[in-house]
Amino acid sequence: MTIWESARIAVRGLRAGPLRSLLTMLGIIIGVAAVIVLVAFGNGLQRFVADAFGPLANQIQITPDRGGISGSGTPRDLTDADVRALRDRASAPAVASVSPTVTGSAQLQLAGGGSVRSGVTGADADYLDITNRELVVGSFFDDRQATTRAKVVVLGPNPVATLFGGRAGEALGSEVRIGRTSFRVIGVLAANGQQDDIAVMPLGAARAYLTGGGDVVDQITVRAVSTDAVPQAVEQVTTVLDDRHRIDDPQDRDYTVTALQSLLDQSSQVLSFVTIFVAAVAGISLLVGSIGVANIMLVTVTERTREIGIRKAIGARRRAILQQFLIEAMVLTGIGGVIGILVGVGVSVLAGIVLPRLVPDFPAPTVSAGSVVLAFGVSLLIGLLAGGFPANRAARMRPIDALRHQ
Repeated sequence: MTIWESARIAVRGLRAGPLRSLLTMLGIIIGVAAVIVLVAFGNGLQRFVADAFGPLANQIQITPDRGGISGSGTPRDLTDADVRALRDRASAPAVASVSPTVTGSAQLQLAGGGSVRSGVTGADADYLDITNRELVVGSFFDDRQATTRAKVVVLGPNPVATLFGGRAGEALGSEVRIGRTSFRVIGVLAANGQQDDIAVMPLGAARAYLTGGGDVVDQITVRAVSTDAVPQAVEQVTTVLDDRHRIDDPQDRDYTVTALQSLLDQSSQVLSFVTIFVAAVAGISLLVGSIGVANIMLVTVTERTREIGIRKAIGARRRAILQQFLIEAMVLTGIGGVIGILVGVGVSVLAGIVLPRLVPDFPAPTVSAGSVVLAFGVSLLIGLLAGGFPANRAARMRPIDALRHQ
């Protein structure tokens, strides 16, 4: 008997009890669909994180570490001189740009009423490029405005929502009192979900009217020439600052260097582990389904004992009997796997269309070919394993014992 003949017999056996076959396949269908859907959601989340933070992968942030002790015995502040040293391409060729910032908070007030407390950032003209932010309306301050301490400000979406009801066009050109000084709004930042509660002004203006601090900076943001050059940029940054702060032992550094690429890699790794774990949990339903397949195949062997005896009496070999029941189990799980794939892909595609409309910025599920192939392969393997014992039991029957079975 050929494999195709065994497959036809297996299909006829399944069609003889359609309800029983469907209930048996249900565990396989649910398991395969669950694996595909959950992996798709995990892939969507990873893609969302990569798209949101990928442009920042070449960023390096430098912040003071008050717990560090330099060679002089006293932690040093980050200063404008450090910024100038890092901008020297001879010392740090892997550094593309450097942006110092000072931070604080202040009350933002409109002349006609309305106020909100917001974070205030003093920066230079490279702030937008180095932080990969965009404007909804208006423009950012230029180098001339930054060096002349111009009283201009770019507002984040949250202050605009509170003071102007979210109308960015109305905010443009308005006078906003920040602390004790009035600033003219020249632009509105697009929301990024990270630093939306912010007001950005020239570094000199922030020092002169709000934060003070002389030439001290609260943070230096460095952008490497490329993502691949981040490790080199980190090494060059630490070399320059160690020399300026007279640090001999890395443990005594009075500053902290953080490469966002390393944080992104860690986040991606964690999300991958979570996706694998969730898919493994969903795979438990496949295990339950395999038990159902094994059970129904044992019942099938029992019901067809006399048929097996007749076939063996007329010359059917043990291999043919074994092959028939193995193929029947694999056809059962294979059909269940195909239906599960259709259900899983369908649910994922539907969720990708509906959920982002119901929940803004919801990461749409992304079906991966690997999860589909793996789920279907596991379903066939389940058929092979779950049908192995019943098929072997049928093949080992003695014809005389099978014919006597009632």
